[in-house]
Amino acid sequence: MSDTAIKVENIGKRYRIGAPVLKYRTLRETVSEKANAMFHRKNEAELEEQYIWALKDVSFEVKQGQVLGVIGKIGDGKSTLLMILSRVTEPTEGIAEIHGRVGSLLEVGTGFHPELTGRENIFLNGAILGMKNSEIEKRFDEIVDFAEVDKFIDTPVKRYSSGMYLRLAFAVAAHLEPEILVVDEVLAVGDAEFQRKCLGKMSDVARQGRTVLFVSHNMSAILRLTEEALVIDHGQLALRAPTGHAVDYYLSGGFSQEGQRNWATEEIPLQAAPFRPISMCIKSPRGQVVDTIRAVEPFSLEIEYVLDAPITGLRVGIYVLTAHGEVVFTSFDLDDPETFSDFTARKAGHYVSICKFPPNLFNEGRYVIGINASSYHIKRYFQDDQAMTFSVDATGSAGTHWVETRLGSIRPLLEWKIEGK
Repeated sequence: MSDTAIKVENIGKRYRIGAPVLKYRTLRETVSEKANAMFHRKNEAELEEQYIWALKDVSFEVKQGQVLGVIGKIGDGKSTLLMILSRVTEPTEGIAEIHGRVGSLLEVGTGFHPELTGRENIFLNGAILGMKNSEIEKRFDEIVDFAEVDKFIDTPVKRYSSGMYLRLAFAVAAHLEPEILVVDEVLAVGDAEFQRKCLGKMSDVARQGRTVLFVSHNMSAILRLTEEALVIDHGQLALRAPTGHAVDYYLSGGFSQEGQRNWATEEIPLQAAPFRPISMCIKSPRGQVVDTIRAVEPFSLEIEYVLDAPITGLRVGIYVLTAHGEVVFTSFDLDDPETFSDFTARKAGHYVSICKFPPNLFNEGRYVIGINASSYHIKRYFQDDQAMTFSVDATGSAGTHWVETRLGSIRPLLEWKIEGK
């Protein structure tokens, strides 16, 4: 028997942009439209503009027992790939061969029927995987314990919170022992304790020799769980490499601009409206745009954007990450209570949010900055997790008179006092 679990050959998936407008037409309008179509046929380029390729010419193989990461920016086709492999949607072109039963967690509550109880959904998912009732019953208690929903197991899942939904969905996908486990960004929702349990369970699944495909924007989780990773860029396979190499390429070389980032119109999703990002840059104390800063000097980060309509509660912020995707800190332009009261609503117009960094904050190395524009608990307008990178030169920083590597991402110059006793 072949030891190949998944084989993908030239997979492509095309979607139509927008949707046809359905309305009642008169006979006169119908005849006129048909006549115009006969004499004004659209050329191939015009037809192509009505479609977008979410995936194009993607080919790879996954061996049985391999744990493969899939990384890329939002909208690059990672979830579409997993949906094809889970047989949720069909490819427009190409073929995918799956050897073994597949358990999928593509989004919160995938595969659950809202009117059925938690218990009924567990047995339904097991039946879909081809398992006997006796096999499901053996694992039932373990699933319920993991999901921590024992009090609500006989309640219809439509009444579950999103956290309960996710816990049960992951427990079902991981414990019903499919030969292939497909997980899409399970760490995007849920508290820290649940995320820790998920990572531990996926490690167990990998050690049992089952095949795992794991999509995540958490590079630490990708590095910990996977041996190899695919980097997807604009629907195409940009790189397949050992995970460390793939993550370095994604965060540092292939996808993030250094020192300055300008967003083209086609890079801004429609759902970002009315927020429209223009640019982001790092400036030295002398006002120059730079990609390397000195740790002993202050510097600033500027985010320029336009609001095409007023937004209430908008906050614009950044995530600072290490080159391996570990979050160093998060900061928003409304963190200060006084600023928050002054900008509860922002009128339509042109804005620049400026963040000032003090000296002696960062350790040497390369860092990634992501941007987020959202109204808390209402809507996320725009997010770019790897918008830009910058480097830190630690010359003259705290402790550099010792030739040693300082651990950690920050290198503060703290005030010490030595007292003799």
